[in-house]
Amino acid sequence: MSDTLSPAENPGREWPRIAALVLVLFASSIVQPSLLVAVPFLVLIGGTGVRGAPMLLAALLAMTLSIAGVRDGVWYVERAWALMVGAGFLAMTVGMPKIRLAERALVAVLGSAAVAAVMLWLRPGSWAAVEYVVADRVTTGVSIVLDSFIVLRGGEALSPALVAAVYQMADSQIRHFPALTGIVSMAGACVAWVVYSRLARRPRPALGPLRDFRFNDHLIWLFVGGLLLLVGRSGEAFGRLGSNLVLFMGALYALRGVGVIAFLTGGLSLFGYIMTGIGLLIIPPVVVVGATMIGLGDTWLDVRTRVRDLAA
Repeated sequence: MSDTLSPAENPGREWPRIAALVLVLFASSIVQPSLLVAVPFLVLIGGTGVRGAPMLLAALLAMTLSIAGVRDGVWYVERAWALMVGAGFLAMTVGMPKIRLAERALVAVLGSAAVAAVMLWLRPGSWAAVEYVVADRVTTGVSIVLDSFIVLRGGEALSPALVAAVYQMADSQIRHFPALTGIVSMAGACVAWVVYSRLARRPRPALGPLRDFRFNDHLIWLFVGGLLLLVGRSGEAFGRLGSNLVLFMGALYALRGVGVIAFLTGGLSLFGYIMTGIGLLIIPPVVVVGATMIGLGDTWLDVRTRVRDLAA
């Protein structure tokens, strides 16, 4: 996403983008969504200081959210991850402030993932423990949701096919929770920065239009490497690593593809958003794969730069 707001752009137009990020947070997160915003926000404040009463109140609220909850294994894992992402995001913000906001969040997530991988490798059995607590949280949540539906239906049992489909989705979520956590962590860091920049009351780089969304082209090799691990017969562990890399990078390339479409069409209208939503409900694989292919192609074609050069 673009790192600056052009003089002609109304800052109020940024709120739909923030709402979209919040929706991603609450729709896809296994980690507590509020935690992925609160901890990076506190890290930003710790690096720059509190400025004004509103920021102080927001910091107190973020601290309350950060320490709330039952202190089990998941509690510590969630906060350790959010703290690493926040520290990486602060380092990128201070060290390379001109880099796009989304790229800062992406580097923070990738760096945190690398550090976490080393830590888990140095402590054998740690990954199995993390998998266990994540699986327990997801399956417990699914059971609660299904029981709630049964109560709403007056005790009538749900369709076995529906129950099987729900548990299949839960298994996929457990298998791909690293990729999902990476995606929502990027969204959380961006939201934390927007809140911080608003409370700081100073002109700061913020969320730009979707049509400018892009990232380093060399990250294509993460996607290619994930594909090779996924299709190669290299074992369950490497296959799972490959599927998570493909999901994580595929989501980013799909968003990049949508950005290219928005650039070429002059931005999506309300009707365009509605039609896109309908397409995702009816034929989600076709829409997602199409957007991903456009995003991948933009790595080599750089459509937006070519169009700008032609227009000039």
